Amino acid sequence: MFLLSHMLKSFIRKGQLTVIDADGKRHVFGGREPGPQVTMQLTDPKLYRSLVFKAELTAGEAYMDGTMRFEEGSTLRDFLRLFSVNRLSLGSYPIQKVLRAIKMRFRKSMQSNRKGEAQRHVAHHYDLGNDFYKLFLDDHMLYSCAYFREEGETLEQAQRNKLRLLAVKLNLKPGMKVLDIGCGWGDLALYLAQLENVEVVGVTLSKEQHALATRRAEAAGLANRVRFELKDYRDVKESFDRIVSVGMFEHVGVRHYDEFFKKLNALMPDDGLAVIHSIGHMSPPGMTSPWLRKYIFPGGYSPALSEVVAVTEQNSLWVTDIEVLRLHYATTLAHWGQRFEANRDKVVAMYDERFARMWEFYLISCEMAFRTGSQMVFHLQLSRKRDAAPIVRDYVTDGQRAYIAREKELGLDV
Repeated sequence: MFLLSHMLKSFIRKGQLTVIDADGKRHVFGGREPGPQVTMQLTDPKLYRSLVFKAELTAGEAYMDGTMRFEEGSTLRDFLRLFSVNRLSLGSYPIQKVLRAIKMRFRKSMQSNRKGEAQRHVAHHYDLGNDFYKLFLDDHMLYSCAYFREEGETLEQAQRNKLRLLAVKLNLKPGMKVLDIGCGWGDLALYLAQLENVEVVGVTLSKEQHALATRRAEAAGLANRVRFELKDYRDVKESFDRIVSVGMFEHVGVRHYDEFFKKLNALMPDDGLAVIHSIGHMSPPGMTSPWLRKYIFPGGYSPALSEVVAVTEQNSLWVTDIEVLRLHYATTLAHWGQRFEANRDKVVAMYDERFARMWEFYLISCEMAFRTGSQMVFHLQLSRKRDAAPIVRDYVTDGQRAYIAREKELGLDV
C-alpha cells in the first residue's frame, strides 16, 4: 500500500479520495482544491501495486470484477469524475511519465487496422447484437455524438439535428452519388435519400449493422436509391460526388491516415466534398486508454487535430471547414447512460453482471472525458478545390432552417 499511497498523494489535488484497504484500514488523500468526495474499498491486496503501474487498466478491471467498490454514498460516476479532474497530475507522476514515454514508442502498432484485422475489431464491438444497442440508443439507433441545438432537447431530436447539420455541410444537389463510410445502422444514408434526390451507398464491416440497414432501406421504399455493402472502404471502386463518415475515423489509426485520405482523393472528383465526423482531443498526440483498447475498441484511437490536418496537407486536400463540438458528446453519453441503467437488468440477462459493469465503466468514463477531460468531436469538410463549398458560412445556418421546413413537408418530424 506504500507505493500506491505515494502516488495517490501526488494524484489527488482536487477533491478527496478515501481508500479502505483489504484489511479495513482507511487512507485519506485530499487535494488543496475543492472537488468530488469519494470513498473506495479495495478488497484485493494485489491491486495496490497494479494500480500504480497500470492505473487505468486495473481500475476498470477491478470495477468489473467487484474488487473495487464504492462506499458511504460514493458512486462510480463520482470516482470517474474525480479521476478526470485530476488526470493531469496522474500523468506527471514519475512512474507514469516513464511508462507513457515507453508506450508512445509503440502506439502506432497498437492502432493497426489492416484489412481483416479491422473487421475483427469492428465485430468485437458492433456485433454484440442489435437488441443490445436498442436498449440505450435513440429510436433510429445512431451511435455517435448528437447535436443539441437547444437545452432540453430529447436524444432523438438532437440526433436528427446532427444528421441535418451533416447534410447541409455535404451541400447536396439532385442526382449526386454519396458514399457513407462506416454507415452504422443506416439512418444517415436513409435521411439523405429522403431529403434529396441522391443515391447513397453505405459500407460497414459489421454484419449486424449491414443486415438491419438493408432491411430498413427496403422498409422505407428506398432500396432503389440506397444500398448497403459489407465491405472495407479500401475496397470501394466507384466514384462519388460526396463522401461522409461518422464515427468511423476513430477506427482508422494514425498509421493508416495517409491510406484513408488517399482513398478519399481517389474516389472524389476535383469539386467533390467529404465531411468527416470524428472524436478527437484538444491535447497533443497520445494513446487510447489501455482499458478501452482491450475491452471496448481494439485498434481505436481518437486523434489530435494536428495529426489529421498534417496528413490532409500531404494529400493536397483543402480543409474548407472545421467545427468543434465540445460538450455535445458528454450530453449524448449522459442520455445513453440513463437509458442503459433503466435497462440494466435486461443487459445482465443478455450477458452477465461483469459485462454490465464493463459498459457502465465505458459510458461514464467517456462522458467524463468529454465533460472535464480533453475529448471533443470535430467536423472536417475537405475538397481538392477551395470553392467546392460556398465561401460564406451562412449556408450552414440557412440550410438547416430550410431542411427543418422540408422535414415537416415530408413528414419526417422526430
